[in-house]
Amino acid sequence: MGALWIAHVTVTDPDAYGKYAELAGPAIAAHGGTFLARGGRFVQLEGRERPRNVVARFPSLEAAVACYNSPEYQAALDHARGASERELLVVETTD
Repeated sequence: MGALWIAHVTVTDPDAYGKYAELAGPAIAAHGGTFLARGGRFVQLEGRERPRNVVARFPSLEAAVACYNSPEYQAALDHARGASERELLVVETTD
């Protein structure tokens, strides 16, 4: 089964977060991730609103978690820490 990586983000330091984005994209792609949504328009219907929302599809839940734990993604994440407020989850799809 596939999986979706869903991030809700408020960027507090655009320069540092830009470096994160620059490094995170290749790390995600290296683990089979493809972006379905990346900061597009949205409507918040419930819960806390974050101005940036990202959805990436992975071949499996395990691939998404391996990506998150990879040295490449963790190096990217070093730039997001302190530069953003984020929630990130991975959910398995039914396909």
